Amino acid sequence: MSLIVQKYGGSSVADAESIRRVAKRIVDTKRAGNEVVVTVSAMGDTTDDLIELAHEISPIPDPREFDMLVTTGERISMALLAMAIKSMGYDARSYTGSQAGMITDSKHGDARIVDVTPVRVREALDEGAIAIVAGFQGFNRDTRDITTLGRGGSDTTAVALAAALTADRCEIYSDVDGIYTADPRVVPKAHKLAAISSEEMLELAGSGAKVLHIRAVEYARRQGVTLIARSSFSSDPGTIIYNPDNAKEFAVEEASIAGVSHDLSQAKITVVGVPDVPGSAAAIFNIVAQQGANIDMIVQNVQTQNDGVTDISFTLPKTSAEQVLRALEAAHEQLGYESLRFDDQIGKVSLVGSGMRTNIGVSARLFEALNEAGINIDMISTSEIRISIITNADVVPEAARVIHTAFGLDGDSEAVVYAGTGR
Repeated sequence: MSLIVQKYGGSSVADAESIRRVAKRIVDTKRAGNEVVVTVSAMGDTTDDLIELAHEISPIPDPREFDMLVTTGERISMALLAMAIKSMGYDARSYTGSQAGMITDSKHGDARIVDVTPVRVREALDEGAIAIVAGFQGFNRDTRDITTLGRGGSDTTAVALAAALTADRCEIYSDVDGIYTADPRVVPKAHKLAAISSEEMLELAGSGAKVLHIRAVEYARRQGVTLIARSSFSSDPGTIIYNPDNAKEFAVEEASIAGVSHDLSQAKITVVGVPDVPGSAAAIFNIVAQQGANIDMIVQNVQTQNDGVTDISFTLPKTSAEQVLRALEAAHEQLGYESLRFDDQIGKVSLVGSGMRTNIGVSARLFEALNEAGINIDMISTSEIRISIITNADVVPEAARVIHTAFGLDGDSEAVVYAGTGR
């Protein structure tokens, strides 16, 4: 008997018909002789609707009450799914994050899991039931408050449960058949990968790919959980996300290039005319860090017309930009810069592949492809297995398609996205 954890995204449980379809898939897994634990997201756009409602009530919602509000979506879908399974003659029991033992720190909106004690889930399995757990949420023991894990946190819930229960595998269901070489809604000729290393998946997720949440991939890698990305709308076997050390177990050979991802959620801030002395950059980024902003790319250029100053540009999430700008403006006298520039009409395109380590000429081919398409590059960032560029937001889709074609990633037919959201 195998223990399988399955996670279903919002598009998979968008309405009553979808919930019944998911329930049948779960029952089929149980009927095959497996123990089954399910993590479920809120139905369709429920979370977005709740967030919009909260901001209609208050421009800056109280964090505790905001978490109480947005976690209701998952509780609705878990209860309905349990009802659907019971109507098919199988026992199912739904649990909130706190009932399932998802213990987190006290940070509302982006809590981290500190412990998982799925006692009630294990009891349900031992009694032959299917356990349904609300994703995205947890509980802090000190404050005794409900917390949320951040957008996409249901993936992390599923992986955490799989690790705590020593599950045989964790299946992440969305509305695409697996991990593609690019977002098929932007690059129609993207093709599905049979397998991808967790290292490559981390880079893709961190660069904008939305099929898997980056924290879930990191958790799975750290805990040795085997992930499979599948669609709840088809019987396609999906994509295996494996740890590089276990490549032989899955009989895969790492490809030179895994895929192309893009991200339109970032903005760029340039601090112009910073004194070119030791400690200037540290002072700037200490202020940014105090605002809780995650910086992605950083570029520093010495001004040719003024040897004593430098310009420092960096990218960060648009959601953090306004707060960071205010903090930098308040520290103008302390930092001694000339001016600030802000650009929220940018996008990032990334090429990812573990084979970059041993393949010469990858950078040259990428830049030549962009040059031939007349696409200008603003910033560049690299790692051992990734090259990322910043360009104007309006040319990001074309840049993704051009790079995808240049590296021979185009498939023979157009990819299918069943519900249109990618989750």
